[in-house]
Formats: sequence, C-alpha cells, structure tokens
Amino acid sequence: MAVEPLVAVVGQLLLLTALAMVTPLGVEGWVAGAAYAVVMGGMLMTALFRTGAKTVGAANRVTLARAALVGSVTAFVVDSFWRPAPLVLLTVIAAVALIGDAIDGQLARRMGCATPLGARFDMEVDAFLILVLSVLVAQFLGPWVVLLGAMRYVFVAASWVFPWLNAPLPHSMARKTVAAAQGIALVAAASGALPHTVSLMIIIAALATLAWSFGRDTIWLYRSRA
Repeated sequence: MAVEPLVAVVGQLLLLTALAMVTPLGVEGWVAGAAYAVVMGGMLMTALFRTGAKTVGAANRVTLARAALVGSVTAFVVDSFWRPAPLVLLTVIAAVALIGDAIDGQLARRMGCATPLGARFDMEVDAFLILVLSVLVAQFLGPWVVLLGAMRYVFVAASWVFPWLNAPLPHSMARKTVAAAQGIALVAAASGALPHTVSLMIIIAALATLAWSFGRDTIWLYRSRA
C-alpha cells in the first residue's frame, strides 16, 4: 500500500500549523484545510489501489506538495468569509503552486514515469486551485467570477449526460496556454496590488478566453463523436 497519501494528510496539517503561527487561521479554515487533505488523500489512495500502484512516483510527489499548498489556499479562502484573508501570503502560496505545475510534468516526462493517474491528479489539483481562487476574487469583483473555476466542473457534469464529451482531445498549446492564464489572472487579481478596474478587465479577459477554449473543444468533440 502506498503511504504517500497518508504522509500528505499529515504534511497538510503540519503546513497549516506552521502558517497559523505566521497569521491567524480560524476554526473554519482549519476544518476546510483538514477536510481537503482527507478527501484528497482518500481519493488518491483509492486511485492507487485500483491501479495496483505501490507508490505515487517522484513526479506525483511534487504534485502532492502542490496539493498541500492548494489545501492551504483553501483554508485561507474559506476563513476569509469570517476574517480578512492574508492576501500577500495567500497569493504567494498560490503562485508557488502554479509554478510547480511546470515542474511535476517535466519531471514525469524526463524520468519516463508519466501515467494517466499522474496526469489526472495534476489536472484535479490545478482545477481545484482555480476554483478556490475564483471564490476569493468573487468576494470583491462579483459572484460571476466563480464561473472561471466552475466551468471545468460543469463540463465534467455535462459529460455524464453527453458521453461524447469524454472522448480524448488532441494536444493543443492554445488550450494549455488558456488554462495557465486563468491561474495567473486570478493570482494577480487576488493580490490586491492592482486597481479594481484593471483586475476586472483581467478577469473578464480570462473568462472570455476560457469560454472560447471550452467552446472550441466542445464543438470539436461534437463533430468527432461516433
């Protein structure tokens, strides 16, 4: 049995403890961060059991570290509904998690240990970070910002009704660029360093490009369905 998911849960709690020594973290944030860690660890352990893998591998360990950062962002975002969020610390953590996305993928390819499980795990960590950041930014730009984080989950839900949406998509640099831009835009807007109007325009542009990307992929999948 792979022990990394269990280690990740403990690591998440230790990271939250360390961060709480730097800035206040309420009970709500603690509960959110701990719940995230347990659910993430449980889902990963289940996936490893189904594939028969004994270990997550080097690249996925990097993704696990990123997941812990995302868990910390989650804790602070949930906590922000009760007390002011430490925006500088939060955006730094989120930025490091985003930068790490380039590391685990390259590591997997260089070591020849890329797997469908690793790719899916990496994607889910990224998607949840975008969702959580969109919830934070929505607090001062409006609820519509959550569309940035929710769109991917809406697409997945739609695939339950329309199975042809589950078909594999061809490689697209444009899709990757748009996906990366969402995180950058949300971190920039969440930092509080930009004027309100600039943040608003950045998020509108990010949402427009994301809608275009999902729309293009949906049309391609529809035309390619069996």
